[in-house]
Amino acid sequence: MVSRSYSNLLELAAGGGGGGGGEGPLPSLGRRRIPRVVTASGIVPDLDYSDDDAASAASSSDHSSAHSHAPRERAIIVANQLPIRASRRGGGWEFSWDEDSLLLQLRDSLRAHADRADDMEFVYVGGLRDDVPAGEHDEVAHHLLEGFRCVPTFLPADLRSRFYHGFCKQQLWPLFHYMLPLSPELGGRFDRALWQAYVSVNKIFADKILEVISPDEDYVWVHDYHLMILPTFLRKRFNRVKLGFFLHSPFPSSEIYKTLPVREELLRSLLNADLIGFHTFDYARHFLSCCGRMLGLKYESQRGYIALEYYGRTVTIKILPVGVHLEQLRSVLNLPETGVKVAELLKQFCDQNRLMLLGVDDMDIFKGISLKLLAFEQLLMQHPEWRGRVVLVQIANPARGRGKDVKEVQDESYVMVRRINEAFGQPGYQPVILIDRPLQFYERMAYYVVAECCLVTAVRDGMNLIPYEYVIARQGNEKLDGILGLGPSARKKSMLVVSEFIGCSPSLSGAIRVNPWNIDAVADAMDSALEMPEGEKVLRHEKHHKYVSTHDVGYWANSFLQDLERTCLDHSRRRCWGIGFGLRFRVVALDPNFKKLAVEHLVSAYRRTTTRIILLDYDGTLMPQTSFGKSPSSKTIDMLNSLSRDQNNMVFLVSTKKRSTLEEWFSSCDNLGLAAEHGYFLRLKRDAEWETCVPVTDRSWKQIAEPVMKTYTETTDGSTIEDKETAIVWSYEDADPDFGSCQAKELHDHLESVLANEPVTVKAGLNHVEVKPQGVSKGLVAKRLLSIIRENSLLPDFVLCIGDDRSDEDMFEVITTAAQDNCLSPDAEVFACTVGRKPSKAKYYLDDPADIVRLIQGLANVSDEMHSTMPTPVDAADTALR
Repeated sequence: MVSRSYSNLLELAAGGGGGGGGEGPLPSLGRRRIPRVVTASGIVPDLDYSDDDAASAASSSDHSSAHSHAPRERAIIVANQLPIRASRRGGGWEFSWDEDSLLLQLRDSLRAHADRADDMEFVYVGGLRDDVPAGEHDEVAHHLLEGFRCVPTFLPADLRSRFYHGFCKQQLWPLFHYMLPLSPELGGRFDRALWQAYVSVNKIFADKILEVISPDEDYVWVHDYHLMILPTFLRKRFNRVKLGFFLHSPFPSSEIYKTLPVREELLRSLLNADLIGFHTFDYARHFLSCCGRMLGLKYESQRGYIALEYYGRTVTIKILPVGVHLEQLRSVLNLPETGVKVAELLKQFCDQNRLMLLGVDDMDIFKGISLKLLAFEQLLMQHPEWRGRVVLVQIANPARGRGKDVKEVQDESYVMVRRINEAFGQPGYQPVILIDRPLQFYERMAYYVVAECCLVTAVRDGMNLIPYEYVIARQGNEKLDGILGLGPSARKKSMLVVSEFIGCSPSLSGAIRVNPWNIDAVADAMDSALEMPEGEKVLRHEKHHKYVSTHDVGYWANSFLQDLERTCLDHSRRRCWGIGFGLRFRVVALDPNFKKLAVEHLVSAYRRTTTRIILLDYDGTLMPQTSFGKSPSSKTIDMLNSLSRDQNNMVFLVSTKKRSTLEEWFSSCDNLGLAAEHGYFLRLKRDAEWETCVPVTDRSWKQIAEPVMKTYTETTDGSTIEDKETAIVWSYEDADPDFGSCQAKELHDHLESVLANEPVTVKAGLNHVEVKPQGVSKGLVAKRLLSIIRENSLLPDFVLCIGDDRSDEDMFEVITTAAQDNCLSPDAEVFACTVGRKPSKAKYYLDDPADIVRLIQGLANVSDEMHSTMPTPVDAADTALR
């Protein structure tokens, strides 16, 4: 591999110290100092220990001296926009932190978590909202790096527009919010040029990260749908990069997501992260369903964590909603101007004996502002007693996107507000107050303090922190309590009406959850919130406040980073290499003891040995599982004949198929041994009689199992039943994968229950459930062959066993322990090989059946060559079979 290293720009720019944006103590995830020269494992070896380190070690062995250079481990936070505000002043730029940015809040809020004693350095990579002339890029980048530890990605205006307003906002954002582009007016139709812009921008971000990353030390945390293919670019450059991704938007159901033409590219890229975070289980479930339906991946729970195995790597799924920045909210509540605004609103509403319902939403199509207005109109129509008393204050923040749909939402909202006010307004009373100008944060907090109920009726939203902010504001403080006229012992109260389609809904169990499309139900919820007894409002508020105050943004960030650290613990001990091209790139990670079977090594052992056992599975090994026709080709028959004609070989095909099927398929193979139905039936040669590896059992249990399976077949479209001599199999290979898997679990439990007293076992395999006699396994075949050879005073010096699924693991176990039982020659060569990279008792693997066929063909060629050039050896195998 080409050697390459990167200078640590942060160290060079800051001289090892902080600039104007220097940070105080922050949590640490590690203990090692980041080197001045950045290295990547496997690229520039042995650079972790520099000459300076050697000199330092030689000059002092004092532990305290070493400890004085304690590390500041680093997290690189990557998002579309930096947490920076920029303004043009005269001929230069002025920069300041954006206090409203989640990226900044997570860093500041982490300081409150004292369970991490050390500090942690944060570096931000992202874009600026303002266009910076190309001639000023270097100066601005240097200033942001020194003063704020920020690395800006400068994008040409046209590229940024096609990336953000094009692919992100016209295609990904609507689709993730369940809006299909059924017509050009409903979201953007897929545009390959916009997709290429998206890829280009992600590549630019990757290049910027490469300038500052120390891949063996740093943690990289990528945020949101703007950068979904960034993990592929990073993983391609650094196979062991510690990489987390958090999606802040919804993830749609598989039926919606699979309409995206680049669906697999995005899924595979996300799977190049080590940890993928979602706000809710629904979002994670949809993602896992897509991985199952489109990539054939299955997930499992590992000690409370949901994980996917992806080419030997464990990709963990994190489910935790983000929280608010408590300290920021509390500090804003303490501002004098907040108190002044609260007093002003009290005079405007409470002094007039009016109750405020509050909505705070962006002016976009998914926030449901028009639905909220319709429900409020319905409330006033159905409950005349609230006319003149209840006011809906709707704060409409500017939309983040742009286009025709935003204009339509604005126009519709203005028309509806005007209609409601004209219909129900009175002198001195305006039912709806629409605030469409930008508000200062303290003003918004003041509205929260005064509002009797907060309404969030978005039709789809990734998270939405408005309810959390409202709960904290209603808790208030002593100063605000004085303005509100509350005593020291007064218990606070609040009411929430929230859409069931927003990410914060599951965590707010005390809120009134509504379907925003059901106007009557939302109107009833408003009425219930207003009519609810004070004591119940208090209890609901206290429940919400306990959750929101303990699950703040610092808790969320701390939890994510801890899980990222845990997920990446085994990076250093795994052997990794990349496969695939372009956006289909992925990294294979394997245990050091699990190796790819080297053909040269196998052939060399094959040539120098004289008593060989070869055990081959059929489906999934010699024949791909996906093949429509399962019968062997003439090429397969020829190579098996070549192997079995070699008098030094004992070759067995061990299958789950019926013996009648195997007899038909391999009738032309004279010396090939066959084992049918997991080894229950065994035939040493074509002319030999079939024998059984276990005593013949009563099969009356089939009369119990078959009716149960038929019931599940009738209710599971695409499922089938295969009735064998000794077993019965229910297969759902052609059924819906999710429904089939669910039915298989139910069937497995059902069969275990009704067959509890029968001499059978119920096994769940890949896309099937099988009932077979107890004690039957492919391992019996391996034991039988070893005993036959041993009875003839022969010891095998070569054993090759290849299989692809759980049923083959029994064979692997038998042959790997055979040497300990003195069943093999002391210097025997044993090759247990599975198909695909997965946990296995086998020591070796090959990628797919095509590799297996090439391997067996190679051995067959060696046998043919040896047979034609060497004298006939002692017929060891034939002697054993007699």
